[in-house]
Amino acid sequence: MATERTEPSHPLSGSVGLPVTAAVNERGHLEVGGCDLLDLAAEHGTPLYVYDETTVRGACRAFVGAAGGRADILYSAKAFSSPAFLRVVAEEGLGLDVVSAGELHLALRAGYPTERIDFLGNNKSRDDIAAAHRVGATLVVDGDHELDLIRQVVPEGGVIRCQVRVSPGIVPDTHDFISTGQLDSKFGFGVESGAAAGQVRDLIGEERIDLTGLHFHIGSQIFDLRGHVAALEVVLDLAAELRRDLGWTPRHLTAGGGLGIAYRPGDAPPAPAEFVETMLGALDEGCRRRRLPLPRLALEPGRSIAGPSAVALYTVGAIKDVPGVRRYVAVDGGMGDNPRPKLYGARYQVLYAADPERPPAADVTIAGKYCESTDILAEGAALPELRPGDLLCMPAAGAYQLTMASNYNGVPRPAAVMVAEGEARLIRRRETLDDLLRSEVF
Repeated sequence: MATERTEPSHPLSGSVGLPVTAAVNERGHLEVGGCDLLDLAAEHGTPLYVYDETTVRGACRAFVGAAGGRADILYSAKAFSSPAFLRVVAEEGLGLDVVSAGELHLALRAGYPTERIDFLGNNKSRDDIAAAHRVGATLVVDGDHELDLIRQVVPEGGVIRCQVRVSPGIVPDTHDFISTGQLDSKFGFGVESGAAAGQVRDLIGEERIDLTGLHFHIGSQIFDLRGHVAALEVVLDLAAELRRDLGWTPRHLTAGGGLGIAYRPGDAPPAPAEFVETMLGALDEGCRRRRLPLPRLALEPGRSIAGPSAVALYTVGAIKDVPGVRRYVAVDGGMGDNPRPKLYGARYQVLYAADPERPPAADVTIAGKYCESTDILAEGAALPELRPGDLLCMPAAGAYQLTMASNYNGVPRPAAVMVAEGEARLIRRRETLDDLLRSEVF
């Protein structure tokens, strides 16, 4: 869909998490990628997710450029894995990490190069490991049972590339529910307990396995990179121990992702270049001090690529005043397309799409339509006077929303479009009521 223009648009100030092409157009409306958001909502309905191709490509290029050929950048598919989105990421030269045969299937349908895929996950099935072996992906081993499954899947004389996921015992500055690198975690083999070294010992003696390196990931939505550096130090100590005791040295070291993004004013996450350069510098210095050969570094950004690239659009419905307490503004989405506020206490900024620079009239609570009293998308949203039918825009909506969406209350999941240079293309159609019945047996 093309957007006609008679005057140039101007950037939107005072907001965070918006795609880089976000602007206020000559009609006073918020636009992304040259497309008026009100026009997109009228054509495609709401809730609607609008992904900006320019923002996606820019984030990918920031990571790859900072790596300078010295590190591999793998996009984390769990953040958002539409095949159309994955094709854009693949075109920018990024590898991919997946955590299920389903994500791998999406990647293959998108034409992703299989030699650039890592397969993670803490409870892989035989089918998962068979899928990874079939396409030549690197398997990140995350459980004792996986060796038995590998022996079942990989034929005698065959080989599968593997890394070992280790838990470095570092607790990052993030929400407990998205912290994954501490000792008490379902992910990885503990370094402190000796489980990590024991797993490496078992795997290097297996003829079906080419053990290429170590993998760790300490959490998500992280602003303070000192946690990443501390975890890297622990893993390099482990690498030095393994070289001394087993004669094995990792050729690859994957340091996960977890770089945070701005959801609300005041959020100040590190830039992709700072993340990459910090990790490369720490790796260089850490290996030098330990006299270790320099392994190939890999990083796995997900949220920091997908998150700022999209906005979610909602239409206002019922408005309810509780005198002296709050005003509820209900919209046509909620926890069915964005469970993050309910799961993590995530907080968002909300904009009035028809006139995003209009002064606010009051702070309101944006409520979802689902039959749960905790279905709240945003509290304290400073917005102008609203009426049913108005369009609201929630920035930083591109990661962990559609991939975590559900059909709770029998509500079809929303559509998504990708915009670029005044054109919008549908990348995910809105589900229908009949779609709800496709897996049912009568």
